[in-house]
Amino acid sequence: MIRSVLLGALLVGTAVPVSAETIAIVRGTVAIGDGSEPIQNGTVVIRDGRVVGAGAGVAVPAGARVIDATGKWVTPGIVAGFSRLGLSDVDAVEQATDTSSEGPFSAALDIAPAINPNGQPVAINRADGVTRAIVAPSVGKSIFAGQGALIDTGADLDAVTRPRLFQFIELGETGSEQAGGSRAAAHVLLRNALREAAELGRALPVGASRSDEASMDQRERPVVRNPNESRDYRGNRSQDVLLTRFDAAALVPVLQGRQLLMIHAERASDLLQVIALGREFPRLRLVIVGADEGWTVADRLAQSGIPVIASALSDLPANFESIAATQSNVGRMRAAGVKVAIGTINDDDTRMAFRARYYAGNLVALAKVPGAAGLSWGEALAMVTSRPAEAVGLGGEIGSLQAGRRGDVVIWSSDPLDNASAAETVLIDGVEQPLATRQTRLRQRYQDLSPGVLPQAYRQ
Repeated sequence: MIRSVLLGALLVGTAVPVSAETIAIVRGTVAIGDGSEPIQNGTVVIRDGRVVGAGAGVAVPAGARVIDATGKWVTPGIVAGFSRLGLSDVDAVEQATDTSSEGPFSAALDIAPAINPNGQPVAINRADGVTRAIVAPSVGKSIFAGQGALIDTGADLDAVTRPRLFQFIELGETGSEQAGGSRAAAHVLLRNALREAAELGRALPVGASRSDEASMDQRERPVVRNPNESRDYRGNRSQDVLLTRFDAAALVPVLQGRQLLMIHAERASDLLQVIALGREFPRLRLVIVGADEGWTVADRLAQSGIPVIASALSDLPANFESIAATQSNVGRMRAAGVKVAIGTINDDDTRMAFRARYYAGNLVALAKVPGAAGLSWGEALAMVTSRPAEAVGLGGEIGSLQAGRRGDVVIWSSDPLDNASAAETVLIDGVEQPLATRQTRLRQRYQDLSPGVLPQAYRQ
């Protein structure tokens, strides 16, 4: 463990930023990230790690460090709407991957301790303008994968912004496989788990946490009358339970609406089941990931108010649950009033979160194709900045350049939704970040292959 941490630090190869400062970025094309269109000759001011103001006519504070962004674009940092960033360095190497567990626990798993801020995928995404990422575990032996987090990609060891932000589960084809080979089994397993959690939750004192429950001595457990049963509860559980106590306890805040429940589903019929689940358990705060066939039930998704983090590039029936996939999916759902963001589930999600901005650019181009449904430029940028943040309830904290938000700002060489643009300056919480990666250092090392520049590996 110590060796791996030291190796990661050497690969990063940069000093850790220590504090934020007052920064004014001037004369750039500024995009707020809230769906509005870019502002020419704008200014962004950051103080104490937070955005003070952004737009035209914003005053530059005395003593601020001024960055001239003439000819460049300034946006909020990209928020990876769905990823497994920080959980894997090399997918093919088991020891370097912490995305899932084959152990006895499922819902109780918390991925926060497994996040590796020194992982090369984190550095690569930071260098491409990704400043925050919604990170989820993968399923092991259950439809419940565990609890995901929001992280930042800063060059330090304090990556986790919000641990235990949501519980992640798989429905659809993956969920049915984990449940024994049937969608019906997956749905009944989900409802059974929620009822086990409800039973346990009724035996907890008001305000008790999961750790409180796990450590409470049996004699200390309160007698709580269950209104649906004729017996008292002393924290004892039924004999036919399927979840471990820790897993059941981890689902209590989900049932109480204190933790999001993020569900991966693609097929229209599965999406309708998620909507029905929300009616059955009205305190659930649901988020849907994937939704390749979402456009076919967009009116019902909009009516439910459930946010969707969609895969924007799905345009072919790659499997039987995505037969109606189309690249117009996001545009059609948005037009119907669905709260949509862009993520990269099942799309190299351990490494390639930065692709989301390319996909957003594709949707801008799609708006010009007859018969297709795309997005305006401002809305496309919001799909990879403020909309993911809003989907997980953190729109007031990250994802835009509105006053009071965290100072996650990127200065781009040109239009950030253009594949040819590059991040030239990245700030996270107002601190400028290093953009060097292992790849850039290798490129620099081998740019000049003149004899004598590098030691010869072999001699004739």
